Amino acid sequence: MPAAVSKVLEDDDLLREIIVRVGFPTTLVRASLVCKRWYHHSSDRRFLRRFRERHPPRLLGFCHVPEDECSQSSYPRFVPISPQPPELAAVVSRVASYSFGVDGDEWIRESRRGSVLTGRYEGLLWRHRVHHPLCSGRDMDILPPLPSVRSSRYHMFSTILSKEDGAGGLSYMYMLVEGVDENKVFRVRVYMLQHGVWCMHTSSITHIPLPLLPRKVVLVDDKIYIADKFSDDIIVLDLPASSFSKISVPPGVQCHHYTTILSRADDASGVYLTHVHVKELQLCIWLHKGHNWLLVDTICLRQMWANLRMLDHTVEDEDVDFHFLSHVGDNAEFVFLEMSNCTLHLDVTSRTLRKVDGTPLKNGHFVDVHPFMMIWPPKFPLLKDATASGFFFLNTIGLHILHGSGHSKLTAGSLRLCVRHFSLYDQVFVILKWKYVGLQYKDI
Repeated sequence: MPAAVSKVLEDDDLLREIIVRVGFPTTLVRASLVCKRWYHHSSDRRFLRRFRERHPPRLLGFCHVPEDECSQSSYPRFVPISPQPPELAAVVSRVASYSFGVDGDEWIRESRRGSVLTGRYEGLLWRHRVHHPLCSGRDMDILPPLPSVRSSRYHMFSTILSKEDGAGGLSYMYMLVEGVDENKVFRVRVYMLQHGVWCMHTSSITHIPLPLLPRKVVLVDDKIYIADKFSDDIIVLDLPASSFSKISVPPGVQCHHYTTILSRADDASGVYLTHVHVKELQLCIWLHKGHNWLLVDTICLRQMWANLRMLDHTVEDEDVDFHFLSHVGDNAEFVFLEMSNCTLHLDVTSRTLRKVDGTPLKNGHFVDVHPFMMIWPPKFPLLKDATASGFFFLNTIGLHILHGSGHSKLTAGSLRLCVRHFSLYDQVFVILKWKYVGLQYKDI
């Protein structure tokens, strides 16, 4: 083994610095297939946290339920976002080919971390399913029936919320709001799904008026945030303390149903508020942290629309007409909105506005989009034993995976010979292309 190669392979710190720069979770999984040492580095929890900070989960597209003029039944569909890097082409194709496999009306309740929660009426009950389009061979999860409403007369609203469970998955909560009596006293019950059963988590009574049909309820860490369009306050339920409080919105902001959305912050210490000032066509992003609002970004939608018309000739309207703020991603990294009868994707980080294909607005109905993100954390294959010579071979290939440079003595024939003699993993294929050697795992 050349001295330079040996120096890299034997230095764990240097190796981690190289692996953390691979850019995509799919490439990270392929790098983990090189050998046991690479596997343990790639799948280490502390390393994964650092990898996610450097490479946040990527937006692949969104799911929506299109309006079908020929039938009263509808089902969710996936629309990819372009452009996407070639490394994610197979992943996007897998989601696009996924069938939700249900007949009749199906509503999307949430899409998060590569999972899609859907619901439909069966008789008099809601039935909910969790789909995993990126996990081949995994059946959808069926949630148990939701807890019943004690008094339908005073039932106000209910919603299903999710949070990261710390083990790479999602846990679900069900929030049910009812009026206790006619004196504006409200009871909120929050259930948590545990081992297939909805268990009472929090029950609290408040005199703070709660909105009848809030636009979006957000769960961040152990707090639930509800924007009230009547009082222009954000109502906060602290789950551990079973107590309510209120946050005043930033100056000049009104919690209108079509122009204001709350979204999660990754650090679990705050919440984002995105608001569109319709008259000025200005989008403002605020972050509430501690006890203060911080104006994070301001974007002129009129100028963004003008730039879009120069690049996309299918956008005909010269004057922009704002309709609807459809969805805001975590950390307010992207926004979906409806303007001039178009569904648009705004990448806040790159300040790029693009028209989304495949979502025509019919009969004046707006498209309710649910972003579909790259799965996180990545699913690593089971580790198998390998020979020492196999380690040497795959370590050498690993340098090509991460560095992207060729080796003068590596040829397609020698690679095929080595793979045949050192078959470490049943589903690993080695490809030589333009002096680039990569590993492909067919179930990534």
